[in-house]
Amino acid sequence: MRVSVFTALLLGVSIAAYTQVKEVHLTAAIGNAQGTVSLLAGYDREVGSKEKFAVGFGARFTSYFGTNQYYQTAPAKLTTGSTGPLVIFKENIPENIDTVLLAKAQVNSLNLFINMRYAVHSKFQLGFNIDAIGFSFGASQPGTFRNTPIRTRPASFNALLISDNDRGNLNSELYLKYLLSEKWSVKVAAQFHFTEYFTETEVQQFPEPNDRFRNKALMGAIGVVKRW
Repeated sequence: MRVSVFTALLLGVSIAAYTQVKEVHLTAAIGNAQGTVSLLAGYDREVGSKEKFAVGFGARFTSYFGTNQYYQTAPAKLTTGSTGPLVIFKENIPENIDTVLLAKAQVNSLNLFINMRYAVHSKFQLGFNIDAIGFSFGASQPGTFRNTPIRTRPASFNALLISDNDRGNLNSELYLKYLLSEKWSVKVAAQFHFTEYFTETEVQQFPEPNDRFRNKALMGAIGVVKRW
């Protein structure tokens, strides 16, 4: 009997140790001749006695638009000569990198994301979210490689694999959220967004054939958040 009561108390404490929160974010970002509109639905758990820290996950749809954007060699084994987890600390090898120019780029992605946030004040929350895995779709686009017309298509599979090991189209945000009320908030963010295109043929030949090219965009963003 004592064991049963003790177990029940432990379960009660563990259940009370966090609060479940659901949020929807509508965000717009703009950069140099490019931008995104994204909609995410997330589920967070606020943990700790004061529930200041939260971790969670969800799904995000992002639509990217760009004009006259340069896409550089994507595979890590070419850009840095390495594919291990420490690739993030490796410098690029300039002679291994080629460029594709797209007059127009438009990619839509649907990814699962991870979120972390911390309440720095009763009205302010600092957070970070990043896409982990998903898929993308978009139309084929004309491009230029060394003044030669080519055709490209968006990468269809997305995966977070550390720096240039990443695949496809991924979105992430470092954001500051201001609570207007119990249910409504606004946010400002620095958004880091990857888009990736394949060329129809392996247009890059040195140091080895390659058909994957990536654009990395750092953009400013604003958004509105609904909580329930």
